[in-house]
Amino acid sequence: MLATANTTQALSYWGPLAILALAILVIVGMIIVLRVHAFIALISAAILVSLLAPGESASKINRVAVEFGTTAGKIGIVIALAAVIGRCLIDSGAADRVVRMFMRLLGQDRAPISLMTSGFVLSIPVFFDTVFYLLMPLARSMHRRTGQKYLLLILAMGAGASITHSLVPPTPGPLYIASEFAIDFGTMIMIGLAVAIPTAVIILFFIRRLTKYIDIPMRAIEGAGPEPEPLADDQLPGLFVSILPILLPVFLISANTIVSSIAKTASQTSSIHRLFQITSILGDANLAMLLSAAIALAVLWKQRRPSRIELARIVETALMSGGVIILITSSGGAFGAMLREARIGQAIQGLFSDETGQALSGLKVIFLAFFIAFLLKFAQGSSTVSMLTTSGMMVALIPGLGVPDAQVNLGYHPVYLATAIGFGAQCGNWMNDSGFWIFAKMGGLTEVEALKTWTVTVSLLSVIGLFVTVLFATFLPLI
Repeated sequence: MLATANTTQALSYWGPLAILALAILVIVGMIIVLRVHAFIALISAAILVSLLAPGESASKINRVAVEFGTTAGKIGIVIALAAVIGRCLIDSGAADRVVRMFMRLLGQDRAPISLMTSGFVLSIPVFFDTVFYLLMPLARSMHRRTGQKYLLLILAMGAGASITHSLVPPTPGPLYIASEFAIDFGTMIMIGLAVAIPTAVIILFFIRRLTKYIDIPMRAIEGAGPEPEPLADDQLPGLFVSILPILLPVFLISANTIVSSIAKTASQTSSIHRLFQITSILGDANLAMLLSAAIALAVLWKQRRPSRIELARIVETALMSGGVIILITSSGGAFGAMLREARIGQAIQGLFSDETGQALSGLKVIFLAFFIAFLLKFAQGSSTVSMLTTSGMMVALIPGLGVPDAQVNLGYHPVYLATAIGFGAQCGNWMNDSGFWIFAKMGGLTEVEALKTWTVTVSLLSVIGLFVTVLFATFLPLI
């Protein structure tokens, strides 16, 4: 009787799992085979899952649109403002100033550390591709000036940018995961940085070892004209105003997280509670990013004196690039919500639960999340799509995850699950990823050279980050 019951229960799991498999096949097939945009692929998969999931027929399409709007409401403003900040940092010369600051601070002998740190910091508000375009001429110039190995410089630079791209908001991937998991943005920023820093230090040691055995010379970039000379220091904005748009939102959001944590145990009349009333406004991610965008725009106007039409065109171009990211992340949110409607979580729980029916928990959830994110990344190429899809699956799998103030029985804070997904979505960076081609073409490497260097470096970085995450979750669980 018991065996029959278990068999019947196991069979009931295959319906939702078949829906999940079909949805992933649709996403991967549309992106890789049909070359359809990620937004179309994700929203199509969301509608398909919704149609196959339980519920009233009349609401099956509408609930996809509702969840799309809910996700856009959570993260749309932040992503749009981040795009504006990034564009202003580039056009005003502020990003160049930040890079030169690190170079002067650390010295030319530590050029790889300078470039890695620059990529690490700039990739927080600026998209990875843009950071790479910005720093590549500086890396080439530094190679000519110092004679340090060209491959060492560009690998360090790319690795630094890659780490924060997948771990620290307001970059879209980690921003979405934090929203999906109901993780405070300040907590996501602080823990993302905490696991990213030791990972960056360890991977730099590996890069130094790798470049002892592989030496690739700097070559002329195919199709590029003469390389421009860098601007003089007096043509760049001051250091404080250059770095302020990057640090201000991080400071305000993190301060709100710290103050709110302390205020929970304080009396309503205490000074810390009054301070919380201030930080809860200034530390809101939307307002913090708006203040930062205003400063970045002011720096751009003061430095370059564009006309109102030119300034409007710059902002419009930035918002257009940010709009694409908002569409992708919001459709990913709708897809994740439809997975929950299809009861994917209960099905996966049933497969991974033990004989007592206890749901999956502990460190094995971190490894599972990393592995799923890696598979999706390797299959379809986009780190952001991998993070969106995996986080939606994990919310469907873990009871209470994504519900504010809910008790999640993992044995550690869900933020570590988020960092595991971020690292997994970087692993297996190969020819179906735009970052691979940017590194290869901008760096002047062949495809085989990029596979031996960039793919190996980023994949190892991801595995190192996974084990750093496990160490933090074990010894600093935050519960």
